[in-house]
Amino acid sequence: MDFNEYQKRAKETAIYPKMNPSWTFPAIGLSGETGELMEKLKKIIRDSDLKVTDEKLDSIKKELGDILWYLSAITTELNLSLDEIANDNIAKINSRKQRAVIKGEGDYR
Repeated sequence: MDFNEYQKRAKETAIYPKMNPSWTFPAIGLSGETGELMEKLKKIIRDSDLKVTDEKLDSIKKELGDILWYLSAITTELNLSLDEIANDNIAKINSRKQRAVIKGEGDYR
């Protein structure tokens, strides 16, 4: 499945309160899911001596899926293409690599 197909299928399951602006609810959801992922990673550092078991990996995978869903919902609400965003991002990172400016700060380096 490509990102465009994922975005289309995710939209079919988007049942949440309509707010103004329309991306408000999925943006809050993205923040929450990102926090849940970070908690799982933190506990691996704190409790598991950096060992990622199959069970923990499965849990991380589910959180990443939730993050992807909310990211897709935001892009849909903003009439953007997740596929285009992914392609543009790879082009940007490749350009930075070629110009030896991956390290550093600023969106437009």
